[in-house]
Parts: sequence; C-alpha cells; structure tokens
Amino acid sequence: MTAKTFGPMLEVARIQSEINRLFDNLLDLGVPGHESGAWIPNADIVESQDALLVMVELPGVERADLALSVLGGNVIIKGEKKKRDPGEQVRFHAAERAFGRFRRVINLGAPVNTHQAEAILDEGLLRIRFPKVPNRRGQEVPIQVSTP
Repeated sequence: MTAKTFGPMLEVARIQSEINRLFDNLLDLGVPGHESGAWIPNADIVESQDALLVMVELPGVERADLALSVLGGNVIIKGEKKKRDPGEQVRFHAAERAFGRFRRVINLGAPVNTHQAEAILDEGLLRIRFPKVPNRRGQEVPIQVSTP
C-alpha cells in the first residue's frame, strides 16, 4: 500500500496536536482525583467530502464512564478506564495496560456542524462524525446587492 502525502500543513497539525496532548497531560498532573497512571488515548482524524471523522481508541472504557463535549472548535473526550480486580491473590509478571482517568482535547481544524455530531462506541473504538459546513472556505459565494 502506498502512503499518500497530504502536504506540510498536515504534519504541522499533527505536531500541534501532539504538543497540545502533552500540555493537557501536564496540566492534569497534581489535580485532585487524577491518578498518577492516567493515560491519553490515541486518535485519528479523517476528512471526507462531507464529514470529519474522529476515531479514538478506548479499549475497556464503558459508555457510562465516557463524556463528550465540543468547545471552541475542539472536541473534549473525558472518561475513566477502570481497573478490574483479578478476584484472587495474584502476582503480576507484567503490568503494561494503563488505567485511570483520561482527558483528550482534539482540535477539529475544519468548519463542522457540532449540533449534528454523532458518536458511537463499539468494541473499544469511539467514532465521532461531524458533518462539514458548506461554503465556509475556498468557495466563492455570490452576494446579492439591492437598492433601498
């Protein structure tokens, strides 16, 4: 499979997203209620002709422990991945999975209709679809001139 090049702005947006992600994590350090093992879920943002799709990996997160909102062109994803008790005295040989509260802020980067957003959590993958707003950028829109 051949990788497609989307230009330098895609790389700039990716770097900005990673920096925002790091700062969001730093700001949460020391906040009461946030565990030291807090994690940040991975996300992909895909744009089509008519929609922007945000896909976030949330394995082990229950719907009841998830909250979504939109503010100022950003989608805010908050929740908690609860640690399950193995049920008996055990000794771990490896403990690599992350648990605890998380908060992820993702800049949408395109004009979208946030009031018609649809979100589905299925098998550990959160899919949020935002319909794009037509005629916001890049298209010429005629304006009628009238006389009083």
